[in-house]
Amino acid sequence: MRKKLGLIVNPIAGMGGSVGLKGTDGEEILRKARQLGAAPTAHTRAVEALRELSALKGSIELFTYPHDMGEEEAKECSFNPVVIGSIQRGKTSAADTKNAAREMLTRGVDLLLFAGGDGTARDIYEAVGDRLPVIGVPAGVKIHSGVFAINPRTAGQLAVSYLRGEVATSEAEVMDIDEEAFRQNRISARLYGYLKIPHDEQLVQNVKVGSVPGEHESMQAIAWEVIDNMQDDYLYIIGPGTTTKAIMKELQLSYTLLGVDVIQQKQPVALDANEARLLELIEGKKAKIIVSVIGGQGYIFGRGNQQISPRVIRKVGKDNIIIVATESKIAALKGMPLLVDTGDREVDEMLKGYSKMVTGYGRSAVYRVA
Repeated sequence: MRKKLGLIVNPIAGMGGSVGLKGTDGEEILRKARQLGAAPTAHTRAVEALRELSALKGSIELFTYPHDMGEEEAKECSFNPVVIGSIQRGKTSAADTKNAAREMLTRGVDLLLFAGGDGTARDIYEAVGDRLPVIGVPAGVKIHSGVFAINPRTAGQLAVSYLRGEVATSEAEVMDIDEEAFRQNRISARLYGYLKIPHDEQLVQNVKVGSVPGEHESMQAIAWEVIDNMQDDYLYIIGPGTTTKAIMKELQLSYTLLGVDVIQQKQPVALDANEARLLELIEGKKAKIIVSVIGGQGYIFGRGNQQISPRVIRKVGKDNIIIVATESKIAALKGMPLLVDTGDREVDEMLKGYSKMVTGYGRSAVYRVA
């Protein structure tokens, strides 16, 4: 009997990232994202995952929702999907995701592959709970949950392994945050429940964890190391997070904790800059990017800092990227490499290899980026 694979794509997932909106929950934020020129990214990431399943094309039955919720992606990858349900093109909602998940359950799919972010995972959890194995293709801005693969390709690879009976399932956390609080530099995360996922610790990302209490001195030491080595003829693009923003605090500058700020000669140039603003600022100028490591996950690009896009990274160059992390964050990785998931395979490949990481004043480590 042929295995049944379900596919759900949240077409608006991740649109707020490059334009600095930190998510796309709510009609008003989506409207603003489109006004700022945000482009959909979920389609490309879903296609990337599906291409990994090409070897199973003749042995699985693919069920999906109409148009840009999966049908278009499936057909682009030469699948002949069973299209179920109905939607209003261009106006999909959380209700559509929930309805799709329920119908997939009714159809008896063996695995549900979905492209989206934490909000999409939450909708699917509310619809089907742990009654259906799922794997998330990371396509959102904020991805705190543990139900996502490391990147779209590994999501497809994990789906293949599960459908072939090579991996078992385990429970993974569904986390989501209050986006409005997030835009105001406050993180309010909540555990909503658990989804059943095919388990392979090499292919699935960990749940995001925050900084350890008592790390203030470590962050301060990192900040002064970076400050003492700043060059006046460079722009410094400072990514989100408490470790990077310690630099702004030590310079006594205003900052956006969860946005991307830019300084030069230790003075502010732009606060909460989006991709377009960053590209404008660095045109014809020398620049460096300062990013921190996401606790528990190990990402340096592609999670919560999509404003620093592949185009920005290319212009700045790998040699001008400064990675900062406290020693406790490094220890929490337990030997796992640093990760990148920019959405551009060439840029991901460019960033691979060994990179220097600032861990304190006069202290550094060399760490592998996978």
